[in-house]
Amino acid sequence: MNIVEARGLGLRTRRGWVYRDVDLTAASGELHAVTGPPGSGRTSLLLALAGCFPHNHGELRRRGPAALGQVAGVHEPDPTLTVAEHITERLLLLGPVPRRRRRLVPVAAVRVRRAYRRDAYAAAIAGAGLTDAPLDPDRYGRDLTPVERQVLGLVLASLAGPSLIVADDVDAGADRPERAWMWGALERLADQGYAVVASARAVEPGVAATVHRIGDPALPVPALTVPDEPASALTVPDEPAEVPA
Repeated sequence: MNIVEARGLGLRTRRGWVYRDVDLTAASGELHAVTGPPGSGRTSLLLALAGCFPHNHGELRRRGPAALGQVAGVHEPDPTLTVAEHITERLLLLGPVPRRRRRLVPVAAVRVRRAYRRDAYAAAIAGAGLTDAPLDPDRYGRDLTPVERQVLGLVLASLAGPSLIVADDVDAGADRPERAWMWGALERLADQGYAVVASARAVEPGVAATVHRIGDPALPVPALTVPDEPASALTVPDEPAEVPA
């Protein structure tokens, strides 16, 4: 099932295009990577796909809820909470999965939200399929490395049982082994049935991801799948403000 469908998606302000002419269709169980040079609009595009930022050109359609992983300046760890406290707080805010939604939420997310009183951290890590995650439950948000922040963001995103997970700059501040691990973690999330869209400077060799490069006219635009059904365009002001996650 297609979870997010974008056709000719773009955002233009009085200063010019933030991104333009993006075609992207992500289905359940697929990993998509958005790459491009600095200033190419990768973050704005990801937030738009998740419904957290406007667009004013093209068509966007999304089925089911979306959740943000780590997005610098928009969705980040609280510096005063430990990793375990982040998870416990998120589970308390989410509460149990309503019975009417249980068929729509991944089984792992349902089990985590039932088990949070026993061991929230272990249940959340296992539910996200990241039992080998380089993450200390007692480490404070202010002390997390870039990779640890990404991992925590993915774990927290999975707790809500969304249809779509997006994460920004997943290779920022990471060395080669860390980048390889991160892309493997994203592949595992997709294998659980999530549609996953992540932005990065580049994709590691051998990663099973559909790559969409934006903001570089010197490179050919890959042929991407577009939806058969038209979707209505969203009209927004010329200079939109960021919408909090």
